[in-house]
Amino acid sequence: MPATPAVDDLGWLNDAVLGAHLPIAAQAALERAGAAWHDDVEAEHWLDLATACAPEHPAVFVARYRFYFYKHRLAKARAVAERCLEQTARRMSIPVDWRELGACPEVFPQAAANDYTALPRFYLFTLKALAYLHMRLGEFVPATDMLGVISLLDPLDRLGARLLVEVLARHERGDDEDA
Repeated sequence: MPATPAVDDLGWLNDAVLGAHLPIAAQAALERAGAAWHDDVEAEHWLDLATACAPEHPAVFVARYRFYFYKHRLAKARAVAERCLEQTARRMSIPVDWRELGACPEVFPQAAANDYTALPRFYLFTLKALAYLHMRLGEFVPATDMLGVISLLDPLDRLGARLLVEVLARHERGDDEDA
């Protein structure tokens, strides 16, 4: 596996999410998984192979997450997002448990400036996806807690998490029938 570029290399992460720096075998497996979309067993086989070839590659996490999300297998999508969040935290050298960021937000890169590089932004988008999945699964307490941490780390709401906070507030008031 090639060396992983620096944490603040915006181009690398942008490219990686789209499949750059992906081993050829993993790329082929992801393509086959996409072609087998209609057959869950076959598609998952190819996703497993891609994961075996490139277990920490963002494109593999994104592909597996999207597969489960669009198949409405939200608990599995949540598990993928949780693994992705952990791997991203390790790369950033921040606490693996997102709850610790609420207690010491200063460890999060560039939080005060609210001008995130690619990896911190990817981390926050993943945390936002997890909050959304918890909401969809009826798990409102962890969703609320996650959104609180995101709000602390993204006070200008550049990631748009405030909308999910508003949806949760409507749910708590009982006026979410149309949501």
